[in-house]
Amino acid sequence: MDNKFDEIFSSLRYKIKTIVSMYEEQKIVNRELHSENKGLNEKLSELENKLKETERDFENLKMAKVLSTVSEGDIHDTKLQVNRIVREIDKCIALLNR
Repeated sequence: MDNKFDEIFSSLRYKIKTIVSMYEEQKIVNRELHSENKGLNEKLSELENKLKETERDFENLKMAKVLSTVSEGDIHDTKLQVNRIVREIDKCIALLNR
């Protein structure tokens, strides 16, 4: 009878050690994944900022092109662009006044 309990106890001990070992391995993997996730989130944020900057530069280039090629037909478009810029400036001033 003791032999049977020893065998069961030994089997149970082995299974517990295996589970603890697997748990420790998963903790390491989890830490690595959290670290990778943090790095990817930082890179995503950086790329989003770069995209916004590029879009702003593109809008500025479009504005410069519109202002540099003003002709009789482009006056209306130019007025619309200038009005858009004035609205953006007003928004910036409102944000600064907060």
